[in-house]
Parts: sequence; structure tokens; C-alpha cells
Amino acid sequence: MRKKMSSGYLTKNHAKFYLKVHLVLVCKYRKKLLLDELVNLHVKKTMIYVERQSDFKIDIMETDKDHIHILMDISPKVSISSIVARIKKFSTYYILKRHKKLRWLKKFWSRGYFVCSIGNANPETIRKYIETQG
Repeated sequence: MRKKMSSGYLTKNHAKFYLKVHLVLVCKYRKKLLLDELVNLHVKKTMIYVERQSDFKIDIMETDKDHIHILMDISPKVSISSIVARIKKFSTYYILKRHKKLRWLKKFWSRGYFVCSIGNANPETIRKYIETQG
């Protein structure tokens, strides 16, 4: 269980950390799949489900036509690539299971992803940028 300190740092076991990353996942073939409100809703719900089962915390997320932006806090013991793999695996499974019209894709997300640490940048600035997507 993580404990948030007043300084914004998180503590867990014997570590104190502040690791915020901006993650962008793109739909396969840059298809505008997230324009469909039901698909969009299911993607967001799946992200929240994966978050609850994992060692990261979603600060904010927003979708555009063909991609999703996520600002998240991560633990130093978990690799970003493992988080991305888990998100893609679960969301693809649930989206393609619920939306038969998308099964021809076989994969919902493109192979790659964009991620960057926000470092000491103001998280509020990044939040506002993500909120204006879509």
C-alpha cells in the first residue's frame, strides 16, 4: 500500500519516490476507433481495471480519435514496458470480446508507444494538456 506524503512523494517499504510518466498508446493502423463512444468508455474502464490490479496509479487519461494519453504514477520496482504490455493485453482482450465488429483487427493497439517522464515539470500543465485531447 502506497502512502502519499504532503510533498507529493510516495513511500513504499523502504523507498521514497516521485515517478510520473506521460504514456500515449495508438490504435492499430491509426484507425479512429475511439470516436465510438462505447468503445471509448470500455477502453477507459479497462484502464481503470488494470490499474486496480497493478502497481501504478492513473492520475488522468483522455482519448482522441485514434490514441489515448495517460498520466500515471509508477513504482520504481515496475518497468514501464511491463505496464504497457499489461494494459495492451487486457484492453485488447476486453474490447475485442465486447465489440464483435472490431474482431477483424486481432490487435487493438499498434506495436509501439510513447512514454516520457515528466521529471520536475508541473503536473498541472500536463493534466491540462491531456484534458484538452479529443
